[in-house]
Amino acid sequence: MEWTGQVYADTPTVAVQTYIEAPPEQVWALVSDIHLLPELSAELQEVQWLDGVSGPGLGHRFLGRNAHPALGTWETTSTITEHDEPRRFTWAVGDPGRPWSVWRFTLRPEGTGTVLEQWTQMGPARSGLSFAIDAMPDKEQKIVFVRLREFETGFTANLAAIKERAEAAA
Repeated sequence: MEWTGQVYADTPTVAVQTYIEAPPEQVWALVSDIHLLPELSAELQEVQWLDGVSGPGLGHRFLGRNAHPALGTWETTSTITEHDEPRRFTWAVGDPGRPWSVWRFTLRPEGTGTVLEQWTQMGPARSGLSFAIDAMPDKEQKIVFVRLREFETGFTANLAAIKERAEAAA
């Protein structure tokens, strides 16, 4: 990722993609399983469905428990805002109308496999990162850039693990 100079109000994004030699339906089963995410993530520690649901669907909500060495521990409530099987799986953290962040997996058939992309957007609502920015406003661009780089590194690892699982099952 190259330096962008973005600030939080820019709602910066980052995305990583990979090719997986498995059909989209098989990859979908992995990316839409929220219980897989804590296994892949260094930050997301645990998830659980809310409101009595037991699987993904448009409007379904889940709780996430997170930990980060510099940011501490916190919980979030996310709402699935796109559930277009087997193409897009998106959730908003916080208020879906004005989220702290938005997260998405996009699947596109290609040849005999799937191009999988993981993407996120910061903001527009304030998040835990806002406290760091408030404390060091002169370093906002660096804080945003470092966080985007962390996401990019995490996405690269996530997609490699999903690729390995999907191709092993194909």
